[in-house]
Amino acid sequence: MSEPAAREQWKSGAGFVLATIGCAAGLGNIWRFSYVAGENGGGAFLLIYVVCVLLLGLPLMLAELSIGRRAQSDVVESFGGADKRRCWPLAGWLMAIASFVLLSYYAVIAGWAYKYFAAYLIGAPSGLASGEFSAYFAAFVADPVEPLVWQFLVVASTVAVIIGGVKRGIEAVNRVLMPLLGAIVVLLAAYALSLEGAGAGIAFLFRPDWSALAHPSVYLAALGQAFFSLGIGAGALLTYGSYTAAGQKLAPAALGVVAGDTMFAVIAGIAIFPAVFAFGLDPAQGPTLAFVTLPEVFNVLPAGRFFAVAFFVLLGLGALTSAVSLLEVPCAVLMRELRWTRQKTALLTGAGVFALGVPSALGFGVLQGIGILGLGILESIDRIASSVILPVGGLLIAVFVGWKWPYTDALRTAGLEAGVVGYLWRLLLRYVAPCLIVFILVGLATA
Repeated sequence: MSEPAAREQWKSGAGFVLATIGCAAGLGNIWRFSYVAGENGGGAFLLIYVVCVLLLGLPLMLAELSIGRRAQSDVVESFGGADKRRCWPLAGWLMAIASFVLLSYYAVIAGWAYKYFAAYLIGAPSGLASGEFSAYFAAFVADPVEPLVWQFLVVASTVAVIIGGVKRGIEAVNRVLMPLLGAIVVLLAAYALSLEGAGAGIAFLFRPDWSALAHPSVYLAALGQAFFSLGIGAGALLTYGSYTAAGQKLAPAALGVVAGDTMFAVIAGIAIFPAVFAFGLDPAQGPTLAFVTLPEVFNVLPAGRFFAVAFFVLLGLGALTSAVSLLEVPCAVLMRELRWTRQKTALLTGAGVFALGVPSALGFGVLQGIGILGLGILESIDRIASSVILPVGGLLIAVFVGWKWPYTDALRTAGLEAGVVGYLWRLLLRYVAPCLIVFILVGLATA
């Protein structure tokens, strides 16, 4: 075993913010946000989602970043510190395991995006007739080999970035990819707005159906999406926060990340829903929205193949930036605990992620019918990880910073003053965030 190297740091504040936006902005903003919004009334869901991001997401993101900044270590040691005899290190292990499990099925879905990008690049789906895209997708995910190939490519590309380290790997990749992703999503949104009938999609996304506010499921969906989209509770934000230098101001950075992440999700919605409505398709298609409904749209659009390639580049690269942040969490723990090199840790952890994800990749074919809660393997893991483990992680963060930390210490680490903003942050962490998270967990248990 080799001695661990000195703790790495971000090269610049801008690199940290871009990497953290990359951590948050991924499949959750493009694939998941669009279909969850479509299933939950569009504008009503968006309204509640923004409120959840402000009341829950922003305070918890700042808290999670602050834990990492203070400890300058991985998730386990950040929660442990001088309290190793108590239970707090278990919170860190929970987050490390959550990131590992999340990435195992996240890589499967990201592999679908890689597959569709490659397919459109060579023009394969362009020859399909309207109505054949559902069968095309079903045949792909039911294949016993092909989903594993694309899953492997996702894990391999993620491992390659992690091996590069914080500055030359994670930061360098996000410095290139995040502006590129922003340009692509704006291009797609601008084109979608030019379509005849696009106004119906904009109305769906921004004009709330007030009757939807009477359904508790909409609130649960918005709260859960806020966790998934911002990446709270998985330890990725904590790990990224641990690489910040002393002069990096966390509060403005957290605000910038939340604003950038939310804007990315909304612009992605603008790129998707006008196109869906322009061609009379159903926005409430669920998880297949990106892989069945949108290809139907691309099939009839002028220059549809070009926009299909652009969309799946967006989806695939967005997934990669988030996958990198998830893999870094267990890697950081293992590098310290086992004194492994970064290369060895990334390769072995990546192999474990791939192995754990194999059942999810095969869950639509040879392993179809296996699962819990009446769901398939991938859906079961997604439900448990994103709707239970992540909220529990968020609850632990709120309790740790809101109740365990001395008030002045927490403010100093977060870069806040002991005024109205600091008091409001503590109030949200101590009372509002825990109540909302318990609401999520109880609602899911009784659903």
